[in-house]
Amino acid sequence: MAAVGRPRRSCLAVPGSSVKMLGKAQGLPADQVFLDLEDAVAPLAKPDARKNIVAALNEGDWAGKTRVVRVNDLTTPWTYRDVIEVVEGAGANLDCIMLPKVQNAEQVHWLDLLLTQIEKTLGLEVGRIGIEAQIENAAGLVNVDAIAAASPRVETIIFGPADFMASINMKSLVVGALIPDYPGDPYHYILMRILMAARMHDKQAIDGPFLQIRDVDAFREVAKRSAALGFDGKWVLHPGQIDAANEVYSPAQDDYDHAELILDAYDWYTSEAGGKLGAVMLGDEMIDEASRKMALVIAAKGRAAGMSRTSSFTPPSE
Repeated sequence: MAAVGRPRRSCLAVPGSSVKMLGKAQGLPADQVFLDLEDAVAPLAKPDARKNIVAALNEGDWAGKTRVVRVNDLTTPWTYRDVIEVVEGAGANLDCIMLPKVQNAEQVHWLDLLLTQIEKTLGLEVGRIGIEAQIENAAGLVNVDAIAAASPRVETIIFGPADFMASINMKSLVVGALIPDYPGDPYHYILMRILMAARMHDKQAIDGPFLQIRDVDAFREVAKRSAALGFDGKWVLHPGQIDAANEVYSPAQDDYDHAELILDAYDWYTSEAGGKLGAVMLGDEMIDEASRKMALVIAAKGRAAGMSRTSSFTPPSE
């Protein structure tokens, strides 16, 4: 069965340089909030942004949200200070560190080791802080299997479309949308490659942002493509995208009810009372062990989204 883990249907980006946005994000219905020290923060603003983030994590109310900080990538001079200052300052109130532009497993090993050293020094639980690895160039995609397997801390593999497009010389300036001159989805291979690596190692797969933030309908259509493949969620850059992401990456109510019904029915029919049957009819549909596995995925997503059943299974009287 695919990884479920923490709900990440909507992953809201918040620049660490904006105290106002750090405060506002706490009241928004995003599953995850990542406080950004990378692209959303100018070089001269990064030191103060670290302090803002530490204060927000320690003093803010992030109840019900996964708390993540995106540090700078390892080709920059800022990364080690990002990790040390944020984790030493607010490690007890932090769930994950997001490492952008990951190119190989060694970069994940570096972050894992540094986190372990800080946790041991501060007396924090070793291994509790997770890692989110962002794939943003050709090297990262080629090495994505090793990246996903690099550490038990790795929780998600994330697609970063803008930098990826630049890294492969893609002829487009529109991030996340289809390209009219290409007869298909130019991101399909990338998304599937990330998804296979994530599922191989029981990690979540997260789609990247859609930059036309006022066009929620277009965001929804783009999100539906990765959701259909099996992705767990998508980045949101604006509060207006949150509800759409939460909806798209949750099962439809009918699908959730049907999945729970399959699980209950299969559990009963395979029992002594149900006749120890391995393949049975549920209405007009035949269900078996493969059906159960498929239903588990949908049911798990629905439960993680906090959905409630509207129907139940009643064993036949005879």
